[in-house]
This record gives sequence, C-alpha cells and structure tokens, in this order.
Amino acid sequence: MTIDVLSPVRSGLRWGLGHGLPGLAIRQGARGGDLVSRLVVDPDLRQDPFPAYERIRADAAARGSVFIDNGRLMGTVDHAAATEILRSDDFGVAFELPGRLQRAFAWSLDPWAAGPVDPPSMLAVDPPVHGRYRRLVTRWFTAREVRGLEERITETATRLLDGLAAQGSRVDLVEEYAALLPVAIIAEILGVPAHQHAQLLAWGNGAAITLDPALTWRQYRGAQQHVRALHRWLDDHLAAKRRSPGDDLLSALATLEDDDLTDLELRGIGLLVLGAGFETTVNLIGNAVAQVQSRPEVRAAVRDDPGLWGGVVEETLRFDSPVQLTFRSALTDTVVAGSPVRRGTGVLTYLGGANRDPAVFADPARFDPTRDDAGRHLAFSSGVHYCLGASLARAEATIGLRLLHERFPDLRLDGEPTRRPTRVLRGYERMPVALR
Repeated sequence: MTIDVLSPVRSGLRWGLGHGLPGLAIRQGARGGDLVSRLVVDPDLRQDPFPAYERIRADAAARGSVFIDNGRLMGTVDHAAATEILRSDDFGVAFELPGRLQRAFAWSLDPWAAGPVDPPSMLAVDPPVHGRYRRLVTRWFTAREVRGLEERITETATRLLDGLAAQGSRVDLVEEYAALLPVAIIAEILGVPAHQHAQLLAWGNGAAITLDPALTWRQYRGAQQHVRALHRWLDDHLAAKRRSPGDDLLSALATLEDDDLTDLELRGIGLLVLGAGFETTVNLIGNAVAQVQSRPEVRAAVRDDPGLWGGVVEETLRFDSPVQLTFRSALTDTVVAGSPVRRGTGVLTYLGGANRDPAVFADPARFDPTRDDAGRHLAFSSGVHYCLGASLARAEATIGLRLLHERFPDLRLDGEPTRRPTRVLRGYERMPVALR
C-alpha cells in the first residue's frame, strides 16, 4: 500500500472547501438566527431538533411554500416534498462548488481518506454509477437473506444477554449490547473474524462524524485518522480474501472477474457497507429503549403482547429517526410541490421532521407502536438511495429488543443517557441501565 505524499495538502484543502468555508457561513448565519444554520451548530437543537422542525413547517407555510430558504440552502420538513425530492431524477447527491473550486475539491480527494460522503461511496454517487455498485451487494441484503439470518441474530443476541447477566445489575446498554449485536452480524456478512469486531466498531464510531457538515479542523482531522485506519484494514482484508476467499460479501467483491472495480471502489463499497451495517441499528435500538422506558403503558403493552415489538421498531424509526437529514442538489431547474428550485441549489430534507408531518401522521408527536401507518416514514430515505440494509436493521432491532426485555423484564434507565454529538445520525453514546 502506497500512501499519497500529498495527503496533508489534500486533507487541508478538502476540509477548507467542504467544511471550513461553509462552516464560517453557517456559524455566521446561526448568530443571525437562521434556523437552517442553527440546526447544524446549535448543541441544544442537536439534542432536540423537533421544535425547530415545527418552526420550519410553520415558516414555510407562511411563505406559501414547502421550503425555507436562507439564500444558500433550502430545507423542508414536508413529507410529500421530501419524498418527491428523494425519488426525483432532478436531484442528486453530489456536492458541487462553482468552477475552479469544484475542480480543486475533486483533486483534494485522498484515496486513503475517502469517507462515506466522498466518492466512490454509494452515498456520494448518482446513477448509473450508484446502480453499478449497489447491484454488487444487493443480494446479501434481500428479505430472503435476512430471514435466513434471523436464527443467527437470535443466537448472537442471546450470547450477549448471557454476558450482561454475568456482569452485574448495571451496564451501559449501548456499549455492551446495542452496538455489539449489529456489529457481530455485519462482520459475519463481511467475513470479519470475531477478534476484530471491537476495533472495527471503534474505527466506525470515530469515522461517523464525517457525515456531519461544518466540522472543525480538529474534528475532521481526528475522524480522518479513523477513516484511514479503515482503509488500511480493508486493503489488507481484501488482499487476504483474494488469497483465501470464503462465502462472504468481501470475498465476493475481492474475487470479481466480470467487473473492473478499482481498489478505491472496492474499499469504498466495503467501508460503507460496514459502517451502514451497524450505525443505523445501534441508534435504532437505543432510541427504542429510551422511548419504551419513558412510557409505562408501552412497556406493559409489549410485555403482554411481544408481537408489538415490530410496531415499536417502526414507530421509533418514525418518531426518533436514527438518520435525521439528508442532502440533495438540484441537477436542473425544477419544481417541487409548486415551489421552484434552481439548478445547483442544495436542499436539506429533514427526515426527522418529515416523519412528523401532520398531513401524513395523525397526532405525530405521540409515540404509538400500534400506529398502522408508521411504515410511511422516510427513516431509510427513498428512491434509488433507499437504505440497502433496511430489512436487516428491522430484524436486528425487533429480535434484539424483544429478547432484551424478555431476559430483563425489570430493565430500567439508571442515570441520564448521553446523546451522540452528531447531527445527521441521532442516537445514544451511553445509556446506563439497571437490569434487575
């Protein structure tokens, strides 16, 4: 493996164009009261963004639009508009800068530090390239494949719960269970041995903040260390799979004979599948536990009818979405829900706000696991970028939550949970619980 000698220059330039300069504008906007900017940098709104979403809804309606617009970005919490944007060919995921700045930004991509929002990640490329990558991994995440994994998910959850029971009465549920369950399953899909799970989890958690906008140089540089470590590990792991392939996804990618993927493309696919394979689910499990524990009537309902756990998962996805927003850029002049959007305009679709749209969900601020239309949420996005691992996340969370509460029916929060310091991903970093 050869590391680019221009890596420090590329990193500095990429941070400056992608985070530093936009961050200055965002912080200036936040000081002026701009809500889009405040949602990025205000720690109080990171903790609880939902009142801000409702203000966006009201402000947009007052303008006779589904958008608010700060002159640089448009934002919407309208479910119909968000769905239209996510499904439309008029919008893409590419981050565009004007003229020479865009060429400089493209040059600044360090192939050994390309994160989940950098090409060739599937999150950062549009069709037809996106479809080419997605087809290579889709079969590993079909509903049939996930049904085949349910026994393995059950066995893994049971093993982890045995470990919790042996530890004592008080544990950090995120560290000791919610994170370990999905990591074990995605690692098995990727052919990763058990002794490497903890390290991959640490690297993945460290890299997750790269999804957020307006990172400081210190945040960006720290996250890049984790991203680089993942690239080095993937490079070695893919080489090992070429020498001795197994029946796993990375072996299949490493030994492709009819596709000319570059090493960077291979690592980009592997890095995204690895991170996406546990980031959504750990947040989903933690968010669901928090919602259930704060509502005695829900705890009683799932105790009486364990079949409700699927409803708890779906309602958590709607009510407290693990992914709160996603970005799109208009590829052409277009119109969304009667509102014009000019080519090159960046649009933030606030999934967490769209999932509480009263035009779609009755009494949207009420957590109700018996809600029959919760599945209309956009927690897994929509369109060509619909989450590849949605079925797997649902299965892991449903099985994991049911077994957790069956093993520890007196489970309760034992201290204040700590939210992750991320804006795009919403979940808990720590959740102290008493098991008995």
